Amino acid sequence: MKTTKLTLTSCVCVAILAGLTQAQASTAFDSNSPYMLGDWNGQREVLKSQGYDFSLGYTGELATILDSKNTSSHPTKYADQFSLGADLDLNKILGWQDTQAGITLTYRNGQNLTSSADALQHQVSQVQEVYGRGQTWRLTNLWVKKQFFDQKLDIKVGRFGEASEFNSADCNFQNLALCGGQVGNWAGDQWYNWPVSQWAIRVKYNLQPDLFVQVGAFEHNAENLDRGKGFNLSTDGSNGALIPVEMVWQPKLTAQHLPGEYRVGYYYSTVDKNTSGQRIDHKQGAWVSAKQQLTAQAGDTSRGLTGFASASFFDHDPTNSDDGQVSNMQNIGLSYVGLFDSRAKDEIALGFSRIHKNVSGYNSEYNAELYYGMNVTNWLTVRPNVQYVRHVGALKDGNNAWVGGVKFTTAF
Repeated sequence: MKTTKLTLTSCVCVAILAGLTQAQASTAFDSNSPYMLGDWNGQREVLKSQGYDFSLGYTGELATILDSKNTSSHPTKYADQFSLGADLDLNKILGWQDTQAGITLTYRNGQNLTSSADALQHQVSQVQEVYGRGQTWRLTNLWVKKQFFDQKLDIKVGRFGEASEFNSADCNFQNLALCGGQVGNWAGDQWYNWPVSQWAIRVKYNLQPDLFVQVGAFEHNAENLDRGKGFNLSTDGSNGALIPVEMVWQPKLTAQHLPGEYRVGYYYSTVDKNTSGQRIDHKQGAWVSAKQQLTAQAGDTSRGLTGFASASFFDHDPTNSDDGQVSNMQNIGLSYVGLFDSRAKDEIALGFSRIHKNVSGYNSEYNAELYYGMNVTNWLTVRPNVQYVRHVGALKDGNNAWVGGVKFTTAF
């Protein structure tokens, strides 16, 4: 009931704001605009030309049990997230050449079907990726970035998460094992994905226009996970650092210059104690990922088939109570944008994942998802989906379940 009230209150506030904006800007709710609230009578573009680029986004995810091998209940849960941000061009604002800054606030709300449905008890993945890391307000980004040597060297410092720079990937699927970079999902006791931030530095060097290498250092502080410390800036509680390195190739292949992105990386952690104060070994892991557009439709590269795949590997520690015990995971999938001429911006996608626990009594959990992404307007995308989870919890005799969902994203 509390979740419903919060969601309804949020919707009412948005509707009021939209109404006020519409009174001032004729472009509000224009389906061709990238923003629901339009261009603020042109002021949005004016501010952007002056170096101030504001954003307000919303993601909502509904999930329900359709069928289950071992249970008959069919609960439904809803989780969502608001994000408010600003990208600042400090060259335009302060005259600092090749310097940018960013700030993002996030608010997560709602309930998680994975932890409440009997059919999904102990699921390794999650059927609503937007849920987690404390349903609360957080300072997700607060950073400054400076480029040197004709923009070949790029240094970023402040508060941000590993996955914003390393092991990054798209997050259009609703199942967690198919959404975004995967390292933080299975080594999450030390690698913090969005929306958690920590003090960090990232140094990137462009070897050539489509190839760069980067290294980072991220403070490890378990207090950043606490629900009441979403705006924690203190280093009290820090007990080491996570150090990732990565090489990224972003070619444009074939005569049609089809875009791709290939990543290979490794991380090492200096953390030697878990949250219980137990001494633990230094952790490490590695990943490789590939995403490549494979076809274009009638010469239009905004439409066509794209494939992706990734694999992550972890040196799990069975004696560490914080460790999720996942030793490796893989995912693979295809998506097609503009399958129908009358729906040139719609997308259909299918993905599969395997999450393996190398622990006695466990094996692998498999997750699959099929979604159709409807471009309702340029500021609203709705993705109804069907998910299948086999061997829930990576148990050999684990439950199997079908899940129905809807994910929608809005840019205000």
